[in-house]
Amino acid sequence: MSFYSRVMRPILFRYPPETVHGLTVQALKYGGRFLPEPGPDDYLLGISALGLQFSNPFGVAAGFDKNAETPDALRKLGFGFVEVGTLTPEPQIGNPRPRIFRLPDAEAVINRLGFNNDGQIAAYERLREAPPKGILGVNIGANKTATDRMADYVLGVSRFKDIADYLTINISSPNTPGLRDLQAGAQLDELLTRIFESPPNLPVLLKIAPDLHDTDLADITALALKHKLSGLIISNTTIDHSSVAQHEHGDESGGLSGRPLMAPSTQVLRDVYRVVGDKITLIGVGGVSTGADAMEKIQAGASLVQLYTAMIYQGPMLIKDIKKDLLQRLRLEGFKSLADAVGSGT
Repeated sequence: MSFYSRVMRPILFRYPPETVHGLTVQALKYGGRFLPEPGPDDYLLGISALGLQFSNPFGVAAGFDKNAETPDALRKLGFGFVEVGTLTPEPQIGNPRPRIFRLPDAEAVINRLGFNNDGQIAAYERLREAPPKGILGVNIGANKTATDRMADYVLGVSRFKDIADYLTINISSPNTPGLRDLQAGAQLDELLTRIFESPPNLPVLLKIAPDLHDTDLADITALALKHKLSGLIISNTTIDHSSVAQHEHGDESGGLSGRPLMAPSTQVLRDVYRVVGDKITLIGVGGVSTGADAMEKIQAGASLVQLYTAMIYQGPMLIKDIKKDLLQRLRLEGFKSLADAVGSGT
């Protein structure tokens, strides 16, 4: 058991989750400059995706660094890329507190944050003044009070297209009423049409929910191909809490992340890969906490893998162990490159 699990976690878990998260972000923001540069990753962990070269496939999922305050510090921890946000055009306070709940026995979290962030202008200025060195994704959302949510996404794309390495259109959060309706065929077609009226000339990805019906998933994959999306992120949190119904806080409203999301999100990933193959880059997220989890996502079709909740339970140094574990598994199974492993289990 790591020092974090033995000593730090019991202390941190005495405090509300949102308080701990805020302190963690501040520690990385101000202490990150003192972190050493990471050493080079093994060549076997490298992969080319989205027209970019990643030193390793692991990224920090959106939601950790909502306001683009710590991308360089997270890179120094060993991540191959960082996705900041979700960022809305106007600042937004989100839903009333408490709005994050730990479920330790399930290694899970339920959140109903509601896109709380300082707004796109503040984040843009932060990134412009101190451009991060690593690969940066920006996750874009719509304000809860927007009268035209599609216009919010078009604005976000226009605002960040010259400062990000890729953009993610987040229409799958369960914590903004009606937002997931944009995943429906006709609305999604209109949204993507409006976004690509002025091509942003960088990769655009769509983050989808794990709770979609087969017909909805078929529509999304067809539209992703039609509009030539660069990638899909699979998946956001789930509104299905049946796996944690017996846990304290298991009945709280919001999106469930962590260990219980591993199986359903990976199944959606596998289903999508069988349709799109290598035409679209897939990023697997949901429940990843070990190298075995990452390997399962990759063999299900993910070229890249994101994590967040696992760091709450295992600490920010988890990334080093996961990379080491994945590297051993790739070698043990005889893969000559990470790309060769992508989709090999489908």
